[in-house]
Order: sequence, then structure tokens, then C-alpha cells
Amino acid sequence: MADAPTPTSPAVVDATGLVLGRAASVIAKRLLGGESIVVVNAEKSVITGARAQVVAHYTEARARGSVRSGPHFPRYADRIFRRTVRGMLPHLKTRGKVAYGRLEVHIGVPDAWKDHALETLERAKARPAVRPPVTLAEVTKLLGARA
Repeated sequence: MADAPTPTSPAVVDATGLVLGRAASVIAKRLLGGESIVVVNAEKSVITGARAQVVAHYTEARARGSVRSGPHFPRYADRIFRRTVRGMLPHLKTRGKVAYGRLEVHIGVPDAWKDHALETLERAKARPAVRPPVTLAEVTKLLGARA
């Protein structure tokens, strides 16, 4: 009788300075490949574009629908990051649900992950720009997040 395979420790990705959409697409692809991923510092990821357009997009998404029937758009940075990754997965199919279950997203770096080596995604790094990019923390403050 073969022993059960031991689960490998998940990859811990630091989202500081990563463009939200690019990071989400890279992470979604890795999740579909069977990897488990923990994202830390989600609030420090950036959203490119004109500040007014970014704020308008997220405010509109939050206000859409009704309280009872939805769609329910998140207010906090970790949940917005999760939902962005979910949008790049086939989350209504079994393989997408299973992949989405292998994702953890945190605001800051929890004690459980402090001693792990943090990796960054070079393909998702924000490029230098004339105007400073909007961080996810700034967007969540405008959406009414308490922390």
C-alpha cells in the first residue's frame, strides 16, 4: 500500500508593487497547474490607469445591484484580490473551484508566513510611470473599508 503524498508547502507571493490584473492572471494559471499559492501584502498591489477612472470603476462595481440579490462586490483588499483571480479562473466548473480553493490572500504578512521565503512575479511588476499608480489600499479606503 503506497503512502499518501505529503503536501508541499505553498508558494508565498508578495504582491507589493505588482499590477493587480497581471498578478491575478499569472496566479490563476499557476493555480490551474495544481500549485497552492498564498498571497501576502495584497493591499500594496497597484492598479494602473488614471486615478479618477480607477476610483470610478471600483465605486461603480460596488454600487451595482442590490443588497439582497447582488452582485456583491468586496470592499477589502484581500477579497478584491481574490475576486480578481476568480475572474480569471473557470470558477463555475469543478477544476476552477478546486483551483480557487488552493488560493489564500492576506492583508499584510501573517505570523504563519513570516519565516517563509517570499517570491515576486517579475512579469507582473509595475513599470515606472509619470503618475504614481493607485494602490489597492487607497481604493479600499474610498470604498469604505474600516482598516
